[in-house]
Amino acid sequence: MHFVKGFHRCFLPAVVMLALFSCIEERLQPPVAVHTDHLLTIHGHTRNDPYYWLNRREDPKVIEYLKAENAYTESVMKHTRPLQEQLYQEMVSRIPQTDLSVPFPLNGYVYYTRYSESNEYPLICRKKDHPDAEEEIMLDVNEMAAGFSFFHVGDWEVSPDSKLVAFSVDTVSRRKYTLMVKDLVSGNLLPDRIGNISGSITWANDNRTLFYTLKDETLRPFQVFTHILSQNPAQDRLVFEESDPTYSVYVTRSKSDRYIMIHSESTLSSETRILEADQPGGQFRVFHPRENDLLYSVAHHGDRFFILTNLDARNFRLMETPAGQTERSYWKEVIPHRDDVLIQDMEVFRSYLALEEKREGLDRIRIIDLEGGTDRYLEFGEETYTLYFTDNREFGTELLRFGYSSLTTPKSVFDHNMRNGERTLMKRQEVLGGFSPLEYHSERLYALAMDGSRIPISLVYRKGLRKEGSNPLWITGYGAYGYSTEPFFAGDRLSLLDRGFIFAIAHVRGGQEMGRSWYEEGKLLNKKNTFTDFIACTEFLIREGYSQPDLTFAWGGSAGGLLIGAVMNMRPELYRGMVAAVPFVDVVTTMLDESVPLTTSEYDEWGNPNRKEYYDYMLSYSPYDNVKPADYPNLLVTTGLHDSQVQYWEPAKWVARLRSMKTDQNLLLLLTQMEYGHGGASGRFERYHEKALEYAFVLDLLDYGK
Repeated sequence: MHFVKGFHRCFLPAVVMLALFSCIEERLQPPVAVHTDHLLTIHGHTRNDPYYWLNRREDPKVIEYLKAENAYTESVMKHTRPLQEQLYQEMVSRIPQTDLSVPFPLNGYVYYTRYSESNEYPLICRKKDHPDAEEEIMLDVNEMAAGFSFFHVGDWEVSPDSKLVAFSVDTVSRRKYTLMVKDLVSGNLLPDRIGNISGSITWANDNRTLFYTLKDETLRPFQVFTHILSQNPAQDRLVFEESDPTYSVYVTRSKSDRYIMIHSESTLSSETRILEADQPGGQFRVFHPRENDLLYSVAHHGDRFFILTNLDARNFRLMETPAGQTERSYWKEVIPHRDDVLIQDMEVFRSYLALEEKREGLDRIRIIDLEGGTDRYLEFGEETYTLYFTDNREFGTELLRFGYSSLTTPKSVFDHNMRNGERTLMKRQEVLGGFSPLEYHSERLYALAMDGSRIPISLVYRKGLRKEGSNPLWITGYGAYGYSTEPFFAGDRLSLLDRGFIFAIAHVRGGQEMGRSWYEEGKLLNKKNTFTDFIACTEFLIREGYSQPDLTFAWGGSAGGLLIGAVMNMRPELYRGMVAAVPFVDVVTTMLDESVPLTTSEYDEWGNPNRKEYYDYMLSYSPYDNVKPADYPNLLVTTGLHDSQVQYWEPAKWVARLRSMKTDQNLLLLLTQMEYGHGGASGRFERYHEKALEYAFVLDLLDYGK
């Protein structure tokens, strides 16, 4: 870490005096961050980063500055407190106080989570698999979370003999978990505790050996250990270490219960190691050695493995290989590559295989009868929707469980009988307060990008909307890592829709909505397509009469915050306001610092700026580096002090530079959650306070309620 020379010692008193003397005014003045030259030189080019000093999390001066920004945001938004409270109450009033997940069967039990009235956290429960069984509360997360500002159970796994549950907890919001084990017979916690793990846990078949993954100083999961219950963790055996800093590691167990699998993955390459789950002390063997640009995932089935891979298949194809001959020279094709269909996931059962595919931006499920050789697709009738596999733990079942949602359909869980085709709705998310999907309309539109590509847009709004340019518009996008922005239902969104808003998702390049090429055309040296696609979608909706710039607002989080920052620099006049949540905005400096979490593992996503070609390109769009004297939209920026994905100083530096350079009088607010990280608050109700703030920020700009 580089420290700034000549740091102004007078900064702390100045901030304290600002807070003291401004409290007598109705509104505080915005904080002014100290400008301290910090020169960064590479490739013969020098940048001055005057707010580099903000990257010292433990420095009291930094904490005081962040608190001053929070105080300013609080003072500016003080008059909206009644509106925030109204919005918050609307959101939580739609959520049932008591709730129960759909139980899933495993080894003679059914497992589920439930919420009791007013509780922020779930009870993780099970019952013996018969109608009159008594409930066992395995983990009462409310009781466990007592005294913590943040609490999250990352993973929980029951031992094969069903007598123990291993689980991981994070109490800081830094995604550094502690492994713990509970005896489900006695109800006692075992003394075994292991810190700094990634969160996931896997049992061997002996019911006493656990596999877990440790993180390095950059929070990269890189070492796999075995822990034998009651053994001193200092004696745990290292079974694999990933030495390549561009790869991360995780461990799983095959659904067949035959294998433990270690997965090493980078953006463009992967490698799997396998070990018989009955022999946890044995040596893992490589399924197939890693190769550049070769991705594969495997699922065990009897005497073979199924392989989902991009081998000579941009959109992936399905292959198989004998269990004892796993190198790719033995792989044989089962489902060929198709230019217009992306294979996203697979679920393997004893007699069936289910594939999750995406075609023309829409998900679909394909069921293959492994014994009869027939296959069919499940049909869904809406214009825009999302679906996904969920809780398919049993290998021998005929039931496929999947989730379904759309912009007008609350989250729904179905069981599909793969033998006879019967589909059973197991649960649909209850939305209180008189919600009816018939009062809303969703549709799929397409905007034309600068290069002629058709960019999908998913829309939802209340029926009766008139396209006269008088509707407020909330548009969001992401466009990174190949993650598709799925059109799912969100109950909090009704607070905007019922006030006349149109909600839009711009399915920009960088995701995989339209196949693997959609991702490749929005990364590395094509990254600007993500931003120009978003602009094209906004312009299209304005041109078609859905809204106008003075009524248009944009939201993006994390890499979507990068999208917001870049678009704001490119076309600020298109938006009345923007919200950037935990935004990745200091692209060049972060990607040059290998000590920052995620940096080395994301060279294949953004590029390695140690190479001049990537440095120049990234510098041309990095939001922080491209702030200029200009009029910008109203902007609310949120971050978390303990964020493990995007360090808090990125948005803090960005706001400081914007404050010093922008030429308008529009709002510029920064809120740092001092006790949270990337995902915000951990409680099921508590998290809606920040959403209420975001909505109030936008509604206040429209003089709502005045």
